[in-house]
Amino acid sequence: MAVLTSSSQNLQVHRFPQDHYIDSLRWLPQLSAFHRHIILSAFDSESSTSSLQILNSSNSSSNPPELTFQSSLTTPSRITSLTTSQNPNKPLIAASTFSGSLLLYTADLVNGSLEFVDSVDEKGFHLGRVNGIDVSENGSEFVSVGEDGRINWVSFVGGGLSTRKVFDSNGLVSYGAVKWASPVEFVSGGLGFGLQWWDQRRPGGPVSQFKANWTRGTTSGIVHSIDIHPSRKHTCLAGGSSGTVFAWDLRWQQQPIMLSGVGTSDLPILSPSESDVWEVQYDNYTTSSNYRNVSESRVLPAMICSEDGILAVIEQGEEPVELLAEPCAINSFDIDRQNPSFGVGVHSHLDKVLTASSEAENFGYTAADFVVF
Repeated sequence: MAVLTSSSQNLQVHRFPQDHYIDSLRWLPQLSAFHRHIILSAFDSESSTSSLQILNSSNSSSNPPELTFQSSLTTPSRITSLTTSQNPNKPLIAASTFSGSLLLYTADLVNGSLEFVDSVDEKGFHLGRVNGIDVSENGSEFVSVGEDGRINWVSFVGGGLSTRKVFDSNGLVSYGAVKWASPVEFVSGGLGFGLQWWDQRRPGGPVSQFKANWTRGTTSGIVHSIDIHPSRKHTCLAGGSSGTVFAWDLRWQQQPIMLSGVGTSDLPILSPSESDVWEVQYDNYTTSSNYRNVSESRVLPAMICSEDGILAVIEQGEEPVELLAEPCAINSFDIDRQNPSFGVGVHSHLDKVLTASSEAENFGYTAADFVVF
């Protein structure tokens, strides 16, 4: 485990070794100005047990920063993806698993504890690994996608879970990621480098599809992560195999806006990674280096983490900025979106990002430490 802090352009790294792997992590909503909470999924390879853990991060002047373990709950299966609602009073935490289930918990941020609420694991929900899950803005609806080619909608109303199958490809398509775009729309991505835009008001299939050949047919690939900017919901950001990151703009659907990728020889800049991009997020608080020419057609800066241990900021038409290079994979990261005054950025104030790092093992989910900066 490590903590990276910065003031102006000076970065400091503080490391805290861990004795278990970390598969994924997320910031929980802020309860006070002095304390933040982190939810992470851990895996103990010796006992083959999985757990969810809450850590407390104190906003103090201490050096190194203080991280305190608060609580842990064992999970019935290893976690593949985490998502959280933004209700600071009692946030919901949804976790998808390798066994095909969805687990729902609530977090008590005053006491730093977790409570199991419900699960969806009945036959037919997902067969095999659930690759992605996301929560809607209202915090009560979830969408999940799996390697079995199924897309499911889950609602948490009145203290119980209800489910509905949105789509089933019958194994012809495998999905790797999903992201809500609006209360009724979401985007999925998976094998074949494709993205699909779904609208629950128009059931039966995606309302728009994007198919691309990132690597000119030289390799196969999959979308691992999707993000949608809150103020530009017509533009979808995707990251996946071969260091590829691209944007799909619904207004110009035929061609991707390429940001990174080892198989794209037409890119004028070097890609920060040559391996799988496990996660991509818009860096909402980075000021564009080309801010004078920012327009609705320009893709805003994004942060990525990769299998070859790179954490970097990429921007359309600019050289990537490498923030961290680890000797192992970085599985996951999260930006603290409730502290814009700290401004996660390229040149200053890199204080509020979480990353989960790993040593390569099964499925790429074997993190031995995680990083906070």
